[in-house]
Amino acid sequence: MARPDAAPPLPLSDDQADVRSLDVVIIGAGAAGLMCAMTAARRGRSVLLLEHANKPGKKILMSGGGRCNFTNMWAEPANYQSTHPQFHKSALARYTPWDFIALVDAHGVPYHEKKLGQLFCDEKSKAILRLLLDECDRAGVELHVGTAVRQIDRADDGYRLQTDIGPVSCASLVVATGGLSIPTLGATGFGYDVARRFGHRVIDTRAGLVPFTASGALKELCVELSGTSADCEARCNGESFRENLLFTHRGLSGPAILQISSFWNPGDTVEIDLLPDRDARAWLEERRASRPDAELRTVLAEAFTKRMAGLLADRWFTSRPMRRHSPAELHEIADRLSRWRIVPAGTEGYKTAELTLGGVDTNEVSSRTMESRKSPGLYFIGEVLDVSGHLGGFNFQWAWASGNAAGQVV
Repeated sequence: MARPDAAPPLPLSDDQADVRSLDVVIIGAGAAGLMCAMTAARRGRSVLLLEHANKPGKKILMSGGGRCNFTNMWAEPANYQSTHPQFHKSALARYTPWDFIALVDAHGVPYHEKKLGQLFCDEKSKAILRLLLDECDRAGVELHVGTAVRQIDRADDGYRLQTDIGPVSCASLVVATGGLSIPTLGATGFGYDVARRFGHRVIDTRAGLVPFTASGALKELCVELSGTSADCEARCNGESFRENLLFTHRGLSGPAILQISSFWNPGDTVEIDLLPDRDARAWLEERRASRPDAELRTVLAEAFTKRMAGLLADRWFTSRPMRRHSPAELHEIADRLSRWRIVPAGTEGYKTAELTLGGVDTNEVSSRTMESRKSPGLYFIGEVLDVSGHLGGFNFQWAWASGNAAGQVV
């Protein structure tokens, strides 16, 4: 989507016949934009929904491996991070996971809980997109795809926009353009540009829920173990997540790594417990007593794949029969396995990030309505705001909740 000031303003006047006047214009037909559009249109508002990509809801379609992790049953404010952590409480309380689940049930979309409250479609993600599009169509939303906004101006009665379908005016303008993650799907910084144009501060953005890249010895290990996963607990900057990690040719991925990446800053150390269900030292000492002739690599294979156990035994330690490892050596081995400390080289960036951290400063937006405190009639919803959820359906729930909050008042 083009910058709002990418083209010079075209002449407009209040009596210009070809300027369409609507109650609400929403920029961005993703999860938040679609929710806002159907909610506002149900109230009898005239709603124009504009999407610069050739299809609506592209991130909905690719999410959850194509099955759309559309919410999390246990979503609560603690599952989100923001510079102002009280902001998202109101919207989340007023539109809960059970509200969206009721909508899914009403459309007969089959779904299941995968784990940890994560709800996925039984079939394809398009079922959720179809649900939203049907609701918008039923409520009378006018949707245009492949349509860029070229210019936005403040007017006495709201906002004037120059678009690819001509000039339009509206009393309420909603920015639902998302963040910078996955630019191949059309992500741009358009929403941040609009915010700055109307006096808003934008909190520095960076990739979140993103794989780590590695260098040196860590990368060599990751390459050799590429495709191998392991249960772990990842910790950084006072946060911890218990999930799987995945070794890749570039570094580390998997749910635990994606989660902790949102709390990592360049140069920080990430600590990984590869034996989260065990007291590593006690386990090794017990194995030394019960299996004295077993090689260390054989004992490690009880917890890891044979390939991973062998590589760790050879690269990190010296694999000998357990009886030949002294208590001090076992303590060192246990410490390495339960407190593996790494310093990632970086992240894979926006190209593979699940979301964008940072965004429009929520201190300048109403937590009840999502309306700008700087420019009346201007609203921000979804990922464009400085609200970022954990992995597991939480960001979709924020899209539904913030879109509903704005849709109730625009």
